[in-house]
Amino acid sequence: MVAKTLKELAELVGGTCRGPEDLPIRGLAAIDQAGPDQITFVTRAKFARQIETSRAGAFIVSPELDQVPRPLLIASNPYLAYAKIAGLFAPPGRRWPGISNQASLGSNCTLGKDVSIGPFVSIGDNVSLGDRVNLFPGVVLGHGVTIGADTALYPNVTVNDNCTLGNRVIIHSGTVIGADGFGFAPDGAAFYKIPQLGIVVIEDDVEIGANCTVDRGALGETRICRGVKIDNLVMIAHNVVIGENSIIVAQVGISGSTRVGRNVMLAGQVGLVGHITIGDRVNIGAQSGVSNSVPDGQIVMGSPALPLNDYKRMKAVQKKLPEVYDRLKALEKQLAALQAAKENSP
Repeated sequence: MVAKTLKELAELVGGTCRGPEDLPIRGLAAIDQAGPDQITFVTRAKFARQIETSRAGAFIVSPELDQVPRPLLIASNPYLAYAKIAGLFAPPGRRWPGISNQASLGSNCTLGKDVSIGPFVSIGDNVSLGDRVNLFPGVVLGHGVTIGADTALYPNVTVNDNCTLGNRVIIHSGTVIGADGFGFAPDGAAFYKIPQLGIVVIEDDVEIGANCTVDRGALGETRICRGVKIDNLVMIAHNVVIGENSIIVAQVGISGSTRVGRNVMLAGQVGLVGHITIGDRVNIGAQSGVSNSVPDGQIVMGSPALPLNDYKRMKAVQKKLPEVYDRLKALEKQLAALQAAKENSP
């Protein structure tokens, strides 16, 4: 692996270095596993004591740790600096060399330059793949699918008919894009399936984790906007819109026709009912159940979800409920005794 000097890494992340600028760094590792030619990172002061025993050649730290007597790369956001350096040393992505003779391609397909198609990939008719698209084994693309440049679909991803993926999209194994939305009309005795006639549109620079589902619109489209990052095991229903640069953590469920704004964070196991609007820059805490629209910029938690300060007050009171219950029972006994005494008095 080609080495980078400590100074070169500092310049890459917009930081400064303290120590030998020409120190060669050949990789990045955890603080308890790094060797003398590797760099590691410390994001919090409480972990600084681990620096003393680490064998790492250099450390990515925040300005508050700039006096540590070891070679340092000082960055205002050490976690972001770590991410950039990790990308530099990351091994190149795996690619099947060309098009496997075990893949199946439909008619009238358009393939860009340097496309990689692995074994057992199935591609429908009228599919368009951009330059350097990477399809791992077992990927299935329906008819009329369009995929932009530098997009990677990992094993056993399914993209159903007429859905569109942008540039530099990453979708991990087992995810299904464009399955039917959950639409059924009751006729009094049973349920009649509503045909799902829409599509899914995934914009540029989106990453979707493993075993997620993004349902096609009943009519129109389900849209995942630019820069959205979705964790594993997330369910997004028909006609949902996720705004730019939002984060959706594992096991979130979003019901149909809900609109999520820009730069929103949905923590693990959040549930959103259908036909509501989540404003821009909203942060929803883990396991929250959201049944009403949330204005821009709010932090909410709980089920039903409440503004953060209201939630904290409720939890503070909740802790005292056993004590309040005991006091209430004692007061009831006192009241009963007073009433009995009053009834027995002459």
